[in-house]
Amino acid sequence: MVDNTPPPAARPRAAVPPGGRRDSYTVESLLAVTVEVFNTRGYDGTSMEDLSRAAGISKSSIYHHVRGKEELLRLAVGRALDGLFAILEEPRARTGRPVERLEHVVRRTAEVLLAELPYVTLLLRVRGNTAAEQWALGRRRDFDHRVAELVGAAAADGDLRGDVPPRLATRLLFGMINSIVEWYHPAAEADGGAESGSASAEHIVDAVVRLAFDGLRRPGQG
Repeated sequence: MVDNTPPPAARPRAAVPPGGRRDSYTVESLLAVTVEVFNTRGYDGTSMEDLSRAAGISKSSIYHHVRGKEELLRLAVGRALDGLFAILEEPRARTGRPVERLEHVVRRTAEVLLAELPYVTLLLRVRGNTAAEQWALGRRRDFDHRVAELVGAAAADGDLRGDVPPRLATRLLFGMINSIVEWYHPAAEADGGAESGSASAEHIVDAVVRLAFDGLRRPGQG
């Protein structure tokens, strides 16, 4: 069984520097900078000095928010994971035929990835070298397992083809969805969208669902 309990000391603290002046940075704004630096330099290649310089605040100010670099990582990947697990609790993911629930989960997973792109990108790059990374990988496996159960149930109902094992089908689904982080650039969409060679987020989500289920459904199922 996967232990979904966050590692110890993974809770942000209020930012109240000496003298009573409240720091202008919040945990959320600090995370936004942190994720950008982690994704650019890599978690292992990032120092607290790098984060301090990128945020434009002192290291002591960062320590008023969090206990250190690993806590920032835990909070950042936790945001992505919370978004994914919330999908499984949505009404359309919990009721109806398994194939309909699966299609909803696939669509919403792509939407969450695009909405939380920097955070999901970081989640996909963790390697298990720290307690926070191991926790994140455990939760990712749990999410994958629950989607694989939906794939299996839909295949058992006869709505999906039976010649692709559920775990393999799940890996292929996530392989397609997760690859978006490597080539999707929101700035390109803002500068011209599909005309500049970059499809909009809405078009990407529709394409993922269409390609996935055109391939997974049994012939004659629609």
